[in-house]
Amino acid sequence: MKTRAGFCSRCGLTAAIGLLLSLTGVQESLAQSGPVSIVVATSAGTGVDVIGRVMGEQLSKQLDTAFVIENRAGASGNIGAEYVANAAPNGRTLLVGATTFGTNPAVNTQLRYHPVKDFTPISLMGTGIISLAVTPNLPVNSVQELIALAKSKPGSINYASPGNGTPQHLAMELLKLETGADLFHVPYKTTGGALTDLAGGHVSAMLVPVDSALPLASAGKLKILAVMSAERFSGLPDVPTFTEAGYPKLQVDVWYGLFAPAGTPSELIAKLNQNVDQALKQPSVIETLKKQAIEPVGGPPERMAELLRSELDRWPAVVKAAHISAD
Repeated sequence: MKTRAGFCSRCGLTAAIGLLLSLTGVQESLAQSGPVSIVVATSAGTGVDVIGRVMGEQLSKQLDTAFVIENRAGASGNIGAEYVANAAPNGRTLLVGATTFGTNPAVNTQLRYHPVKDFTPISLMGTGIISLAVTPNLPVNSVQELIALAKSKPGSINYASPGNGTPQHLAMELLKLETGADLFHVPYKTTGGALTDLAGGHVSAMLVPVDSALPLASAGKLKILAVMSAERFSGLPDVPTFTEAGYPKLQVDVWYGLFAPAGTPSELIAKLNQNVDQALKQPSVIETLKKQAIEPVGGPPERMAELLRSELDRWPAVVKAAHISAD
């Protein structure tokens, strides 16, 4: 039986039933073959770790098998990523890849894995917001004022980052390229150390995840001038986006994706994607991620693939222009 468009409704129903049976078989296979390792390429307590643990808990419940978090920190996430790239493509080892997964190839041309060739995306689980914060004693109250001050005193105003080649470093160099502001880079080893010195007035500015900056801003130890998201952050309704400030190209998100090794069966990817989407709709998950200023996203694997491709295309030019290299 065909419709006017030539579609066989019976064939469509058969295909849908076949897919359902296939996904059911995948779930049974997962439940019977032991725990699944979710590799988090950072230390415990980070936003990457939080979303990995939340997702692991939910997937364990939904798929009746243990999803265990394995922290493999180091080398800006490269240690964990390389480990998963070399794992068997059987669904037993997954990676929570975050923003550095898309920026590292631009900074380090000697990586022993490729984010596209060696991985299959499962889901874009969530995004976070980057804010521009300055020390309270800096006499500026807007992006425009900071840029004007930096232009009037070239190189005399500094900014902190968690290290050379980190996403915050790249994003600030993008800001410099787009605005013409001349700011001097002061790399730190951690976000915490940089924030402490920013609050103490030892450095002037920093791009930092909004959840890390907000407590200090609420205590009057920082001023948040703008956010790099497409829309204003609900927790800071009076703080504009960079687009509103006149710089539409300065939209940079923190993002969190779930990946499997390349070659993982498509039925398994589809099943995991389906369950991640279900998990992201749970009120408890939404509430936990909200505390980290992470917005649940979800959607098909292609959504994550498209974002990753855009990141890989975006950052090499910034790295080249700013002469950035990893520590």
